[in-house]
Amino acid sequence: MILQLPNRTLDLGQPLVMGVLNVTPDSFSDGGRHAGVEAAVQRARAMLAEGAAIIDVGGESTRPGAAPVGVQEELERVAPVVERIRRELDCVVSVDTMKPPVMDAACAAGAELINDVYALREPGAIEVARRHRAAVCLMHMLGQPRDMQQDPQYRDVVGEVSGFLVQRAQACEAGGIAADGILLDPGIGFGKTDAHNLRLLARLDVLASLGKPVLIGVSRKSMFGRLLGLPLEERLHPGLATAAVAVWLGAGIVRTHDVAATVAAVKMTQKIIEARQYQ
Repeated sequence: MILQLPNRTLDLGQPLVMGVLNVTPDSFSDGGRHAGVEAAVQRARAMLAEGAAIIDVGGESTRPGAAPVGVQEELERVAPVVERIRRELDCVVSVDTMKPPVMDAACAAGAELINDVYALREPGAIEVARRHRAAVCLMHMLGQPRDMQQDPQYRDVVGEVSGFLVQRAQACEAGGIAADGILLDPGIGFGKTDAHNLRLLARLDVLASLGKPVLIGVSRKSMFGRLLGLPLEERLHPGLATAAVAVWLGAGIVRTHDVAATVAAVKMTQKIIEARQYQ
């Protein structure tokens, strides 16, 4: 399977790792640590050395209860970082945003992938992606970050999430986005209880069967704290186990804060998958 970018193709025949680069003061995991341009570029360089294929730059926290950020502030955080990474480093740059003006500026600065937790539902978002010929990642989220964890309800979480993502992919294709330029993300932790998250992860093969590459993000998720009683700094190992299961069930891209360990876990999982094919 491939992902079509504006001027090149990303081969997903082997699962890839996307490194998280938060240029925010309030991210749940590393807020403030990479907020300056120099610090952000240094972190991107380190993640590439650890094996990341994509750097995902975000200027607004989407953790549960997060306060929204103004367009201009997010632009000022994101665009200079994207421009410097694209100028200095050889990698695919993704922009993690819900706002069409930020998408536009980031793509003009060199971003090739729009990673949108709101699945390009904002007016003008599809048009921005089409105009820049950007690839897109469509994520499922119930509600908004500020209220998404207030008693989320589903009758059939796998069917409802899959149906939503199929509808959004169809809307994007109708709006001129290339069919092979679309990723799907079930949105683990975005408007879901722990039971919903576990069900989606257990049946990730359903999403992988829809004909689009699947991106999964479980790095340092709060569900590991609730399910296993682990503080933030001790969530690496369950995140790696979950990422390995996701790759086993068909995920093509794993989004993570912990690149080196995730790359090793993904590569080992892929070797076992390949061994099953040559019995």
